[in-house]
Amino acid sequence: MTLAPAVPTLPARVDAVLARFLTARAVFGTDDDLRDLLATTRRFVLHGGKRLRPALCYWAWHGLGGADSGAGTGLAGFDAAAVLAGLADTPAPGGDGEQAVIAGAALELFHCFALIHDDIIDASTFRRGRLSLHEEFAQRHAGHGWGGDAAAFGRGAAMLCGDLCAMWAEELLAECGAAPDRLRTAQSLFALMRTEAMAGEYLDLLGTATGHRPSGPDSRRVLRVVRLKTARYSIVRPLQIGAALAGADQRELVACAAFGEPLGRAFQLRDDVLGVFGDPALTGKSVLDDLRQAKPTMLLAETWSRAAGADREVLRTHVGDAELDEAGADRVREVMTGCGALAAVERRIGSAHRRARLALAAWELGDQARRELSGLADAAVHRSR
Repeated sequence: MTLAPAVPTLPARVDAVLARFLTARAVFGTDDDLRDLLATTRRFVLHGGKRLRPALCYWAWHGLGGADSGAGTGLAGFDAAAVLAGLADTPAPGGDGEQAVIAGAALELFHCFALIHDDIIDASTFRRGRLSLHEEFAQRHAGHGWGGDAAAFGRGAAMLCGDLCAMWAEELLAECGAAPDRLRTAQSLFALMRTEAMAGEYLDLLGTATGHRPSGPDSRRVLRVVRLKTARYSIVRPLQIGAALAGADQRELVACAAFGEPLGRAFQLRDDVLGVFGDPALTGKSVLDDLRQAKPTMLLAETWSRAAGADREVLRTHVGDAELDEAGADRVREVMTGCGALAAVERRIGSAHRRARLALAAWELGDQARRELSGLADAAVHRSR
């Protein structure tokens, strides 16, 4: 008996689009000195990541009338591992659903830009279980014995990789094949998302610089960063871009936001908890970075507002200490747990998650898309990485 080829999963389809797009840019790397830059960027884009934003984009598109046969994509049965390793050709696009998949891939490229630059800004050592890109380039510089400052070279080279991802994201979105009027709306939302992400990143940076107050971070400012840097960028705009590609009207774009805003808050608050209490083997990131930088999170704001006496002395001693070790971090975690801050943040996560689910229940969507978005909402909140 001959078995029909398996229809690839959505993340595999997104990865195939990204691999095909980056392979087409190989001309950029025909020069020996440039080939390494392209290869490093390709590796960062294609290996790792939850592909959350492409999934939100796709299922909003699908739920609002986008028809996708799945098997008609031209990707059925392809060897994803071989494609990502560069050992097989990437399949050509096809099928009605490919425009949403390509738009999702563009969102993923922009996300890679944001991660690379965020790691430079935060001086993060690890990302997705590997050295962050600027650290990788710095070690390459040192290993070859090149002249100049290895760290400065690493930051500069990684920044250029991030810039490529940002430029290519816009180019890829323009190639998604949507009708011109729908594409224009999607591009306007994409541009708005980029601006919001930059504003949120600056406010986060500003909060870190100015947040060393006796009372800790201002929770209102923290929520403003969450809204711009995560809720809009990670959830609302990907949903709305997918909806726009399906021809959504203003009412449906508002429904995207009603679901996405609270889900984005829950997503970021979970990220903040994992940044201190997570398992680095799962998150791929250090659990010391946020505390060393005194990053203004809701978890830290709740801790400062509830801690007293000796607990406050622990915070003053260890939060913001650039040399913080695991023993000091454990003491901070004990304060966060003991004063009720961790439980308070978990309640905020639960409340935002419930609001998102209520908004999803009220949103007029196809049944499959509703189930998928419900699953994505649960996974975004109840996750360990």
